[in-house]
Amino acid sequence: MSNEENVNKAAGSLKTTVTNQLAAFMGLKENNPKAFYGILVALALPILFMMMSGGGSNTVSGPTIKELAIGQKYVLKSPNTVDTSAKIRLVPVPGTLAAYDDSEEADRNAPCQHMPQATPVEVMEFSDFGGNKKMFVKVKVAEGECKDKDGWVLAIDVQ
Repeated sequence: MSNEENVNKAAGSLKTTVTNQLAAFMGLKENNPKAFYGILVALALPILFMMMSGGGSNTVSGPTIKELAIGQKYVLKSPNTVDTSAKIRLVPVPGTLAAYDDSEEADRNAPCQHMPQATPVEVMEFSDFGGNKKMFVKVKVAEGECKDKDGWVLAIDVQ
């Protein structure tokens, strides 16, 4: 007997076995529906569990606030954008960032209010908010036409 005949015989045997098992399983639907649906649930639960478990150990996390120190020099950088032309707003009072409406032309173009990314700054003081320590940082611009201008920014924007 050649290898090809052995393979064909084994394939035929496998096909017959699978067909018989499938027929017996489908016969359970008529003869014993509780067993039929129990087997389906037993097969589906592990698959469902694996699908819902989330996968690998790579966790998604947001940017973290750097441990800042008063008197140290840093740069302004927003971790929430990849646009290098994005501006970071300096405000006179901590926590007022959301209170501004940039629909007014004067508000968008006020000098030394919207600072470019990578502007060197020095940390002057901190403000807590909502139970979070050092949420806002008072910074003083260290270089450029706005040198010595100060204002408050989110701590996450100071890198």
